[in-house]
Amino acid sequence: MYNFNGKEYPCCSSLTMDIIGGKWKAAILYNLINETLRYNELRKKMSTVTERTLSLQLKSLAEDGIIKRKVFYSKPPLKVEYSLTHFGKTLIPLIQLISDWGAYVNEINTK
Repeated sequence: MYNFNGKEYPCCSSLTMDIIGGKWKAAILYNLINETLRYNELRKKMSTVTERTLSLQLKSLAEDGIIKRKVFYSKPPLKVEYSLTHFGKTLIPLIQLISDWGAYVNEINTK
């Protein structure tokens, strides 16, 4: 049995997929690999995600310690930036492989 944040998983792959699985988490992580982004910048890069879904996915990734949410209170309007944590950066090779595989599937599918 594997444990993470109070949850039990039958195998390590189910733990991993719970953390990064789903339609939008991998896309969020991919977009944060090389840069820190504000909420609206992420929305522009993933234009088909709803605001509610993006907010929930960001919250989940932050709770799991994968991304960092930095709030700037200094002057209105409120500014919030998202970036990968050190723990989140350990996912970069995996996210890159997932991306490469998706590009490969697209390539063979369009031939």
